[in-house]
Amino acid sequence: MSFFKFLNMQFLRLAIAIVIAIAYLLASPINVQAEALSFSHAQLKNRDFAGRDLVGSGFANANMEGANFENADVRGAVFSASILRNANLKGANFSSGLLDQADFAKADLSDALLMETILLRSTFDFVNIDGADFTDAIMDGGQRKWLCTKAKGTNSKTGVATRASLECK
Repeated sequence: MSFFKFLNMQFLRLAIAIVIAIAYLLASPINVQAEALSFSHAQLKNRDFAGRDLVGSGFANANMEGANFENADVRGAVFSASILRNANLKGANFSSGLLDQADFAKADLSDALLMETILLRSTFDFVNIDGADFTDAIMDGGQRKWLCTKAKGTNSKTGVATRASLECK
């Protein structure tokens, strides 16, 4: 594949993901009982959101160090520039969300769903991604390369291997 075809494909994927994310955020929530709440700029250290339905909620610029989002439904949520260090994100569904510039250092993203998420400029130092599904996620090339060095396992919900979802070579 030529370099220009690669760039065009990456640009097209980014444009599609942005359009999907904007359309999703503008549309009404999928589940009427979902708690579409705003936690932007909040101090949420060690808060427990396990199993909660928070579709479309906002967590931009929030400090959620050590928070528990295990098996939470946060599809289409905005986590831009948020801190998720040491957070339990196991099995959480972040699909179609904005997780750009987020700090995931030492977080547990095992078995999480990150399909069609925007992860540009996020950091993943010492993160656990065993079984996470990153299918069609938009991220920097360096992020993808780094995550591929750690990728293993298969997502229990989608049956997709983490390495395949990251398009590791």
